[in-house]
Amino acid sequence: MKDESHQACNTLELELQWGVEPLAMPTQALCEKWVIASLIEPASPSELTIRIVSLEESQTLNKTYRDKDKPTNVLSFEFSPPPYVIEDEESMPYLGDLAICAEVVAQEAAEQTKSLEAHWAHMVVHGVLHLQGFDHIEPEEALEMEALEVKIMAKLGYANPYEISREGR
Repeated sequence: MKDESHQACNTLELELQWGVEPLAMPTQALCEKWVIASLIEPASPSELTIRIVSLEESQTLNKTYRDKDKPTNVLSFEFSPPPYVIEDEESMPYLGDLAICAEVVAQEAAEQTKSLEAHWAHMVVHGVLHLQGFDHIEPEEALEMEALEVKIMAKLGYANPYEISREGR
């Protein structure tokens, strides 16, 4: 039986890279499911890369691109083609890259008493929304993005990730 969410997307090219020893979570199939659910225009072809990184690689990327000298759960690198690149109608839009730190995700899931799968799903959803231009710097943007994340997570069968993470605060 084919997953219905895959039928909504004409074409998704997802490269899952492992910068750490491959783990049981996340799988290619789960990542594809989470990405497709996160696409604002699911019928449009899309391409992206998800790289699972170590604490060291996450910290290096965070320091280099955000000037924060510590590892983080997910970093999003939205792709913008250089002005001299002309995309033809057959080229697939490249959304960008996600770098997700496996160790940080596992630690956060444990601290927030979430299932590892649910937290991985949330990190992918969150990152893919960033790749599509959503942000949470301004309060009204944060509310819009958070509401969209909650909706997508519910569609995927997961609990509100913000309710769970706010317990004990």
